[in-house]
Amino acid sequence: QVRVVESGGGLVQPGGSLRLSCKASGNFFIIYSMAWFRQVPGKQRSLVASISRSGTTNYAEFVKGRFTISRDNGENTMYLEMNNLNSEDTAAYYCNANIRLDFESLDAPEVWGQGTQVTVSS
Repeated sequence: QVRVVESGGGLVQPGGSLRLSCKASGNFFIIYSMAWFRQVPGKQRSLVASISRSGTTNYAEFVKGRFTISRDNGENTMYLEMNNLNSEDTAAYYCNANIRLDFESLDAPEVWGQGTQVTVSS
């Protein structure tokens, strides 16, 4: 079974930093695009940042200049470096990956993680 698992969330003071990780495991052929989303209770899940396999990145306006997305294809892992955090960044952060399961099939279904909570508070 293919899974992605997030880690690195926690409680941080305003202005602080955190680094989230998302690691894919299981039997698959290749991981295409990956992304971080976040969600607060009562609101829709929103895109934070995405990264292609070749490293092309895209950021939501509200994190530009503060967050950096990266990935290590050899380790099947994606990262989100979050700096200058504020209370509005408090949310559950989810990893999303388009994973092609085998060579024969061109399908690359989305795989979601269970989320990791980030709380910014003094």
